[in-house]
Amino acid sequence: MRWIERPYCEQLGIPFAYDLGPGALSAEAIAAPAPFQRCRAVCAFDDVARKLVHGLKYHDRLELAAWMGRWMARAGAELLAEADLIVPVPLHRRRLWRRRFNQSAVLAGPIAAAAGKPVAPHVLARIRATRQQVGLSAAERDENVRGAFRIAPDKRAAIAGRRVLLVDDVYTTGATINAATRAIVRAGAAAVDVLVFARVVRSTG
Repeated sequence: MRWIERPYCEQLGIPFAYDLGPGALSAEAIAAPAPFQRCRAVCAFDDVARKLVHGLKYHDRLELAAWMGRWMARAGAELLAEADLIVPVPLHRRRLWRRRFNQSAVLAGPIAAAAGKPVAPHVLARIRATRQQVGLSAAERDENVRGAFRIAPDKRAAIAGRRVLLVDDVYTTGATINAATRAIVRAGAAAVDVLVFARVVRSTG
């Protein structure tokens, strides 16, 4: 597995081939700043990481979540230290019914246990069923998830003024994470950081 360790982009967590100095940003972060503050990942989304993610998500290998979540807690230690609340990226209710569990919420459990932080699995809702993101272009992914997330007015008090750590399994183009982040920020969160198990790495900086 290709672990992601420093040096990397301070915002997106994209690994650099060499150290560019404290606070260095990748070309991607400069060209299109994300709505969240920082993203951290355990590893690059290669064949090994794909087997783990797909084993958990599609083959009910729930025992993998304990290992993956502990690795995530270690990779995101600096984010967890500042987080007030952990929020997993939700599935739409129809997909949740078919899959029977939300892999992001399953991962959030061991992360929260390792860090001693509360989890709010029902604060953020996916209010619109979306197509699978696999096979879509970056522009199509953005359009697919635009407006798909919402925090109900009666749940906004749970995140208002708080620093939220958003948890998901894989960061590909950032479309899903960005849409979820915007919904959280609109609801009054002080800041949003992101922690994923794996991220697609197209460039080493």
